[in-house]
Amino acid sequence: MSRRRRRPVSVSRRPIVFAAGAALAAPLALAAPGQAGAAGEYTVTPLKFTVRAGDRTCTVDADLYRPAGVDKAHPAPAVLTTNGFGGSKADGSTDAIAKAFATRGYVALAYSGLGFGKSGCPISLNDPEIDGRAASGLVDFLGGTRAADDGTRADYVVKDGAGDPRLGMIGGSYGGTIQMATAANDRRLDALVPLITWNDLAHSLDPNNATNDGSVPGAYKYQWTSGFFLMGEAQGLLNPSLDPSRIGGGGCLHFVAKACETTRLLASGRYPADRTAAMLAYARSVSPASYLHRVKTPTLIVQGQADSLFNLNEAEATYKTLKAQGTETRMIWQSWGHSGGLTDPAAGELNLGQGNLETSYVGKRILAWFDRYLHGKKGTDTGPAFAYYRDWQSGYGTAAAPPALSQKVYLSGDGKLVDNRSKVVRGAREYRNHLHPTSHSENSLSGLTGLPDRKPSDTPGTYLGWSTEPLKAAVDVVGAPKATLRVVSPKAERVQNSGDAADKLVLFAKLYDVAPDGTKTLVQRLVAPVRVPDVTRPFTVSLPGIVHRYEAGHRLEFVVAASDDAYYGNRGIKPVTVTSAPEDTGVLELPVIRGTLG
Repeated sequence: MSRRRRRPVSVSRRPIVFAAGAALAAPLALAAPGQAGAAGEYTVTPLKFTVRAGDRTCTVDADLYRPAGVDKAHPAPAVLTTNGFGGSKADGSTDAIAKAFATRGYVALAYSGLGFGKSGCPISLNDPEIDGRAASGLVDFLGGTRAADDGTRADYVVKDGAGDPRLGMIGGSYGGTIQMATAANDRRLDALVPLITWNDLAHSLDPNNATNDGSVPGAYKYQWTSGFFLMGEAQGLLNPSLDPSRIGGGGCLHFVAKACETTRLLASGRYPADRTAAMLAYARSVSPASYLHRVKTPTLIVQGQADSLFNLNEAEATYKTLKAQGTETRMIWQSWGHSGGLTDPAAGELNLGQGNLETSYVGKRILAWFDRYLHGKKGTDTGPAFAYYRDWQSGYGTAAAPPALSQKVYLSGDGKLVDNRSKVVRGAREYRNHLHPTSHSENSLSGLTGLPDRKPSDTPGTYLGWSTEPLKAAVDVVGAPKATLRVVSPKAERVQNSGDAADKLVLFAKLYDVAPDGTKTLVQRLVAPVRVPDVTRPFTVSLPGIVHRYEAGHRLEFVVAASDDAYYGNRGIKPVTVTSAPEDTGVLELPVIRGTLG
């Protein structure tokens, strides 16, 4: 694949010709590239756009990729893409996406998101009224109703009407949510492909898996959040001589004031009621969860199984909302996500750096999606409603919908998971937290740095585990398990209504795969942080979605731990007792598609 080279200022407005390398050379048969020039050849023109974003005016830095032979007489559909958090138009994935579609006959516009690269304005977390409105200015350009700052116009994009370009968006993580933020305000978009992105940022950064009303904050995911915050604040060092419009507020250098205040509150370890309500409201206002009802654009959701930042539950929440309101949508659970696999997808999986769209399952689905909605080929098969990567069998599994919860096991007083209440042994077991974390799931920054991480572990006395008997045959779990629990914690009960939600009990639920030799694997290193709303009442925990085979002879272990070193935990020592009796005990439900846990 050809590599982007830095362009001297003297030629910044002149098109630069690239010939795609072997990895991207095969043109999309249905893309109908222009007739003149060699297939796969394109020009790149650097552009600037002055756009209105909220109450600010921002300069957006972009590159326009124009396939050879595409002109006013031979127009082509367009693809808009932008960077993940901390990146720019020139980073590996953004550049690779633009090249991949330019070689396949699409006009591609890659731009640096607000606050990144050389684009102006502070980072506003893909606020639909700021980042989404700014992106609409680029849609105007592709629709022919405005020019770039240097006068360049794009009069060679297929249009569905005056000022309405035939346009798709694609990108990952931060470059995924911006698609929905744009579509919420701009009906001119024709197709979206958001990869590994969030549904509710309040849940992503401060997850509480024990309540559905969202009024109780969770456990601060400080490693991920701190890493991204530092990346945002370091933009001045990474990009000297920044536009003064990028100065932030609330005491931050490069974030808008509300984002800065949210981070400061999370880092404080305290949750006073008034400030917490404002924090949760703001985080949700910049999340698809709050504006998906305005998104009508056909959306192909791609989420990663190896992802402790934005897990599969976030994608499923988006999918179910779009599906329920009648928006055309499909969902794919690929193998890689933010947690360590971004630069090295499994063999045969989509690899944006290689541009293997025609040879990977996800790539083929993306091409088909754009064929259907950008080329208007209504007979194109866009694939099943739901598909999931499985490492135990070649190819993807498919279904009409994400599998439902189908099997229950019960928490017995002797530490076993049993398939019938009558088998539950009466008993009470206790664990207690220390002042410092005693369980390890992951070093989240390994996902950003690629550095190795030590194995997950739990310190005896600070967790409880319940295990099945060795399985007689393989059991396949696809989806998000659920646990209903009751715990006893007099210390937590005395302080949980203090007015500061940080005094409520925190625990961490998770699933291990235990091999016959006793080796334990924390499935995808995922945990479900819980801030218990009220320890005097039962509560339900939604665990992260997984796609995992428990082999014959292995045991499934459900663990409740007092802490996790990737999160903020309990304030003070809070011993916890879990009791079991046939008529009243914890229940674990799993979406099992093959085999039985009995």
